[in-house]
Amino acid sequence: MAPPPFLLLLLLLLLSVIVAHASGACARNTTLTGLETDLVMVQHQLRGVVRILDGCSFSVRSFDMLAGSSEVRWWGAAGVDFDSMTAGSAISDLPLDRTYSNESFTIRLADDASWDRIAVLAIWDGATASDFGHVVLRNASDGGIDPPEPATSDLSPDPSATANSSTEARNTSRIPRQPTMFDNCLALSPRYRLRWTLYPESGSVHIGLEAAVGSEYYMAFGWAAPVSASPMLNADVAVAGFTEEGLPFADDYFITQLSECLVNEDEKAEGVCPDTIYEGLNSVGFVNNTKLLYGHRKDGVALIRYERSLVSADKKYDVAVNMTDNMTVIWALGLIRPPDLLRPYYLPQNHGGPPETAYGYLNLNVSQQVNDCLGPLDAEEKEDQALIIADGKTPLMVSSGPAIRYPNPPNPSKVLYINKKEAPLLRVERGVPVTFSIQAGHDVAVYITSDPIGGNATTRNRSETIYAGGSQFEGVPSSPTELVWSPDRNTPDQVYYQSLFEQKMGWKVQVVDGGLSDMYNNSVVLDDQQVTFFWTLSDGSISIAARSQKKSGYLAIGFGSGMINSYVYVGWIDNNGKGHVNTYWIDGKNAMNVHETSEDISYLRCRSENGIITFEFTRPLTPSCRGKKECKNIIDPTTPLKVIWAMGAQWSEDNLSEQNMHSLTSSRPVQVSLLRGSAEAEQDLRPVLAVHGFMMFVAWGILLPGGILAARYLKHVKGDGWYQLHVYLQYSGIAIMLLGVLFAAAELRGFYIASVHVKFGVTAIILACSQPVNAYLRPKKPADDEVASLKRIIWEYFHVISGRGAIIVGVAALFSGMYNLGNRYDSESVEGITWALILWVLAGSLLIMYLEYVEVKRRRVLPNSLRGNWVLANGKEDDSANLLGQGQMEDNVETHSTGVMEVQLEPLGP
Repeated sequence: MAPPPFLLLLLLLLLSVIVAHASGACARNTTLTGLETDLVMVQHQLRGVVRILDGCSFSVRSFDMLAGSSEVRWWGAAGVDFDSMTAGSAISDLPLDRTYSNESFTIRLADDASWDRIAVLAIWDGATASDFGHVVLRNASDGGIDPPEPATSDLSPDPSATANSSTEARNTSRIPRQPTMFDNCLALSPRYRLRWTLYPESGSVHIGLEAAVGSEYYMAFGWAAPVSASPMLNADVAVAGFTEEGLPFADDYFITQLSECLVNEDEKAEGVCPDTIYEGLNSVGFVNNTKLLYGHRKDGVALIRYERSLVSADKKYDVAVNMTDNMTVIWALGLIRPPDLLRPYYLPQNHGGPPETAYGYLNLNVSQQVNDCLGPLDAEEKEDQALIIADGKTPLMVSSGPAIRYPNPPNPSKVLYINKKEAPLLRVERGVPVTFSIQAGHDVAVYITSDPIGGNATTRNRSETIYAGGSQFEGVPSSPTELVWSPDRNTPDQVYYQSLFEQKMGWKVQVVDGGLSDMYNNSVVLDDQQVTFFWTLSDGSISIAARSQKKSGYLAIGFGSGMINSYVYVGWIDNNGKGHVNTYWIDGKNAMNVHETSEDISYLRCRSENGIITFEFTRPLTPSCRGKKECKNIIDPTTPLKVIWAMGAQWSEDNLSEQNMHSLTSSRPVQVSLLRGSAEAEQDLRPVLAVHGFMMFVAWGILLPGGILAARYLKHVKGDGWYQLHVYLQYSGIAIMLLGVLFAAAELRGFYIASVHVKFGVTAIILACSQPVNAYLRPKKPADDEVASLKRIIWEYFHVISGRGAIIVGVAALFSGMYNLGNRYDSESVEGITWALILWVLAGSLLIMYLEYVEVKRRRVLPNSLRGNWVLANGKEDDSANLLGQGQMEDNVETHSTGVMEVQLEPLGP
């Protein structure tokens, strides 16, 4: 049965109203219609062009993006700041959970979304609260429409939006492009791309060099000379890269030889050198034809954008580019050495790889349209943050500071720092306790969590597992709080360190199975916190490992106060990816002074993880060889070992040259105590040890020898002054000596009888302290007409021999102490003090020789003693003649009990 006509009419009317309403909503006028702008790349190599179609849809073309989580969506927010972005919401149900390669599509806004409420259109990962990229549609503060304009001279990794164009202009013309976007792209190799945009009206070209390489690499590109025997020779190239601080650079270079830039004795530059270096002081008129515009490192991919004039004013070192001709261009990738005091410019190293992978050349016409870059570059190692490998014996200092290069934008204004590095990637080992010294402020409570955002996931209705830490783990530098966490076999491979009170302040923790901390008994961090030194002592040998904290081409550790006159161990990875460890003796400042040795080292291993070098070896404590330089490379576990380090861009097994010189080095040695497993930085002479040395000099260089001289050469003087002087000097010397020992033991936090100096000192102290005891136990003095007993004779000889022996050993202790100070502190004043001590001893020896000569002349007229003059000077001298102290002052009464003073007669003539 057919429905009544009025029902059909009613249904048609309702349907027309619904269609009209829907079409009206989509056709609703918006001031954004026609807006076309580039996506700002923040993460995941995001590129694309967004165009607003109408009030409920937009399109995207040339869209590139590396895959994120399953929660990646188009996102609407009120601003690009941290709070606004996290408070935004999804504006489309379309999942963006895969990698996109130069794709185009149209997106319809969700029913509850409206351009009127969207100031920022972004691609957002809800799982990590990450902004992959965005476009700014309007200024959220006043509701105005302010499109982004790229700050092409901005060197910040995240170009910010500025506004200076009206709505009309924007709707009829395209917004200027983001610095990550170019008109053309050419794949030079699987990991290196050339991007460019030609500006014929200004006679310039913008070049973008993009490569999936580490921060220690350079990217080179330029034009070959029209007439040259080799495309590389006389080529005009730009060398681009990143400084140690992470800032981009791009400089104009000229190639005269296929070698590192060197300036010879005639101040003539040769090799791959900056243009201005060739002319030296006469470089006026020679310009840098490379203007840096922008640079960033994201997801392990480096991008440098620079501008160069097609025709430069520098006709000598710049090649003119004809924009309509096919011209030969060259390119290369390789390690680069940073500037130093001798060469204040970057030094590209040999690219070292195969053609079409590390270097190459081709014909290029910059006016032709080229786009053969399919999809985003995908680096194997995407983590650009600093890497800190936790050690069970070294606490990690956790502080807070401003967000500069936070790895997961958007970020709060304050983030966590570990060991003064901003939000580094932290690597820990299962079974090895990690100690955090938390001093980030009372508003930052550190905890280890499974949630990548932190800030207490329960407040976001999410679950998390807390492995360590909590609300009570907060502190300040004056009162830090210690958190100890021991990852176990159930800890996931990746967790996060975060703040419980605020989101996204920390970053990732990699949890790995046992490594160096398990393999070695001891470890210390060397100077500047850049190298960790591991060791295990065995019977007659030592196993050593070293690991850098910065990316480099090689790592070297040396035993000595500086690189000169030191034994050095170098670990590096060759061009084929094979690790090497070798030993050297260095006796100068250039490559010719680096001499390979043939030490007996075994169990050699060397590896590189994202540019972080780790090498290991085992060697005997005492080399089993004779007559060679390396035979002197003896390690004494009882003596602190001075350890230094250096890093550089490249090392060669043979034919070392200036390119192998280090670019980073420790500023001073670290004293490593192999037995105690501790270390301290070498420093100037400690005041307490200086007091110890001065007191020992007063005791053994003045007082104790003075007492002996008084007993030996002043007995002929009237009265008993010689005896009192002898006793007072000896007891004063012993007291100052013992006090000096206490100073040294307190400063060194213990008393260790290990070094030669301490052994000499202990021997001298025992001999000195035995003298008062010896004097107290002396046998009775015989009468003038009696013969001395055998005990008395033995006592006299023992007293004299032990006393004078103590002086000799004491002086030896003084010199060995100066030698130890020179080795320990490398103080420039130690050598001068040593020479002063030598002169003092020589002056004392000359004085004794003179006094002995006078004494011999005086005794020639006196009868010989039965016991000889060597012991007590003459046969009738006092019983109070002691050389290193008397036990009691009453002995003087024994000598003069009759009240008559014995007087020695001086001869009037020879």
